[in-house]
Amino acid sequence: MYKLLIRPILFCFDPEQVHHFTFSLIRVLNKIPGFGLLFQSIYEVKNPKLEREVFGLKFKNPVGLAAGFDKDAKLYQELSNFGFGFIEIGTLTPKPQEGNPKKRLFRLKEDSAIINRMGFNNGGVLEAVERLKKNNGVLIGGNIGKNKNTPNEEATSDYEICFEALFPHVDYFVVNVSSPNTPNLRALQEKEPLTQLLQTLQNLNSQKPKQKPILLKIAPDLTNEQLLDIIDIVNETKIAGVIATNTTLSREGLQSENKSEMGGLSGKPLTNRSTEVIRFLSEKSNKSFPIIGVGGIHSADDAIEKLNAGASLVQLYTGFIYEGPKLIKEINERILSNN
Repeated sequence: MYKLLIRPILFCFDPEQVHHFTFSLIRVLNKIPGFGLLFQSIYEVKNPKLEREVFGLKFKNPVGLAAGFDKDAKLYQELSNFGFGFIEIGTLTPKPQEGNPKKRLFRLKEDSAIINRMGFNNGGVLEAVERLKKNNGVLIGGNIGKNKNTPNEEATSDYEICFEALFPHVDYFVVNVSSPNTPNLRALQEKEPLTQLLQTLQNLNSQKPKQKPILLKIAPDLTNEQLLDIIDIVNETKIAGVIATNTTLSREGLQSENKSEMGGLSGKPLTNRSTEVIRFLSEKSNKSFPIIGVGGIHSADDAIEKLNAGASLVQLYTGFIYEGPKLIKEINERILSNN
């Protein structure tokens, strides 16, 4: 129904406007008594065999929603009714920011892809904290970044602010230094600044009565040498794991007219590269840390490939938009059938 009826209508309108419209619609529907349970009955797959224990957390299933969809933690409770095992919010920054000028979100229909140059638009970490205080049992990841106007040499303090504010309200953290839409952010992926940033957060973490997992989200555009550096950094700082991968700057093989828009590309064109990065990290590290696989998952087969390549969990974003919520159910059913 989604691909035949709902998606063609939604795809007639501006992507960012549609995003806000669907948020409002999902929120309204979930306020109608029984609708949340109806969504769960349609899309949720409950089975103990789907449960995963990864970096000390228990996930009811291994399929999550990637960061960027619910940046401000406005809809995590309602979105969990579609059968996600966990929801990642953000990227959040210390201060609210508008992000980049519109238009900044583009569908590439012929490529089943999206280009975005949103620029960490969010209401600030403290706004999100107020919403997270109302969480009723959803496993939440907190994706954190720096404000656009914060210079890289002061970036660590932005991540510290977000870490401290979110700590009581999320189950794990994701350090985002790989978005292509904040000027010079990817420079923080270089070995020395990245090690310093992660070590600072780990030091804060170690002072807590109970530590929380910290993960690093990396770009798919890193070279093999840089990926080896990532393995060294993870082992040195002892963070919990890696999310592979964020959006790409590559435009190789695209067919859509608007393929030259600036920003990060997600969707089917990223499928193979993100899986390659997962496999490389898993093999070269001797599976020494967990990996969350994300990038171009548009089918159950895509998800299984990433799990077979070494991912412990997977996340959806563009595939969720193109394929609809049934994709979550299909992946979980395929995992069960492979057991």
